[in-house]
Amino acid sequence: MKLDISNEAAIWYKEELDIDGTEEIRFFVRYGGVGGKIPGFSLGVKKDHPQSVHTSKNVENITFYVEDADVWYFEESDLNIEFDEQRKEPLMKYV
Repeated sequence: MKLDISNEAAIWYKEELDIDGTEEIRFFVRYGGVGGKIPGFSLGVKKDHPQSVHTSKNVENITFYVEDADVWYFEESDLNIEFDEQRKEPLMKYV
């Protein structure tokens, strides 16, 4: 699995999560929600400290990562996060 995040999306997370220095942001599987890759689950986002990192990417001094325990959700696909200019929010794509 590969994780890719555009600078614009990273800046959005920086502003929304009130980050002014270096920080770690975890993408994790949660039960429920909408727009997920697997019905009944969705991708959560939170500030957290890594325990067992499967993949990570540093953008705008933020380390975005996915833990080993959550990699099953991606079913051998990559996560690309871009910024949707029309909606003014990140757009997650599983490729």
